[in-house]
Amino acid sequence: MHTSRKTLDRQEFKTLGLSSLGGALEFYDFIIFVFFTQYISMHFFPQELSTFWRDLNTYGTFAAGYLARPIGGIVMGHFGDKLGRKNMFMLSILLMVVPTFSLSLIPTFETIGYLAPLFLLLVRVFQGIAIGGELPGAWVFVREHSPQKHKALYLGVLTASVVGGILLGNLVALILNLSLSAEEMKEWGWRIPFFIGGVFGIISIYLRKFLSETPVFQQMKQDRALEKFPLKEVLKTSKQGVILSMFSTWVLAGCIVVLVLFMPNFMQKVLSFSDIQKSLVQMGGILSLVFGCVLAGACADRFGISRSYKVFAVVLGSLSLVFFYNLYGARSEVGAIITYILSCFGVAIMIFTPVVMCEVFEARFRFSGISFAYNIGYAIVGGFTPQLALTLHTLSLSGKYPYALYGYILLLCFVAYGVACVYKKMWEK
Repeated sequence: MHTSRKTLDRQEFKTLGLSSLGGALEFYDFIIFVFFTQYISMHFFPQELSTFWRDLNTYGTFAAGYLARPIGGIVMGHFGDKLGRKNMFMLSILLMVVPTFSLSLIPTFETIGYLAPLFLLLVRVFQGIAIGGELPGAWVFVREHSPQKHKALYLGVLTASVVGGILLGNLVALILNLSLSAEEMKEWGWRIPFFIGGVFGIISIYLRKFLSETPVFQQMKQDRALEKFPLKEVLKTSKQGVILSMFSTWVLAGCIVVLVLFMPNFMQKVLSFSDIQKSLVQMGGILSLVFGCVLAGACADRFGISRSYKVFAVVLGSLSLVFFYNLYGARSEVGAIITYILSCFGVAIMIFTPVVMCEVFEARFRFSGISFAYNIGYAIVGGFTPQLALTLHTLSLSGKYPYALYGYILLLCFVAYGVACVYKKMWEK
């Protein structure tokens, strides 16, 4: 069966660009929550709670979005394999726009009491359902449009673009902090990013009108090779692929949640950053990650997936060790900032997750296989990592266990190395 083209014509290149941009805008909607954690904690939970418990509740609500991802992933994966990759893009963005926009309007705890955290939880659940089908669909879409010799590079470019959604969230946070006073941000300024997210969602819907179906799906449809129940076939024939993909997803989710999303907040508390300084540090880390994603994809195409995966596991473990020493040990502001940005380059190890998953699942159930493994894995990891990261950060901050949080990152590096070894033995040609 035809699985990919050797070249991309102008229309296909345009389509991939629109897919990447739309993914970045949708990921902004999902992730903007974490940039305004302190304000959400203030407004949606009782004031008599300690700061630690308010933060823990907020991070728990953030994690609820991850727990809801499998619902969207399984449903959209099923119909993505039966009805086409393109159709699910429109559904995922529609499910994202409404709850994101609603956060700009939802009354606070002071107004409606315990209904406020309940509404907040519902928002995260619907966002989780939407994002559950978004990334797997985007990965499949790009993989099936890409030239065979550049398949990892195109996935790296797409993933870098999606990470750009986090950068966009940072830019919005930075502009607001520069434009508004602390009191204005506390009272009403924190709602603006969610309103902007609704606007971004509408733009994404418009962009996705120009997407074309992948040649792989068109060929399967023409050959009448579509599966009636794709997920059933995944569980019947690809159990090993599912398990390997879930472990690789653990690496991706753990690195993103701890190092990219939460670490700047932790650094702010350790080094007494201002909100503006925190945003600048996080932006530097994300730019480093974007560069790393593209380079990691190119390396996978040039030197092989498993070999490159192993190298990035070693790079991440080494760079993050130096970072955690500078942050919790030496408490060096300059050293921590520089090594944090370098550590985020190592987080580019995340792109090997979609690269591996696109190889271990056949095209006839690829969307379902990736959606199931990725979202179940992310739900498990995302469900406990925010609270675990906060607890390990507290231990590291105490000085008694300065490398407590690094221990979790090191564990992820060992998992990544193991995944690379298994992939080489069972799938790499």
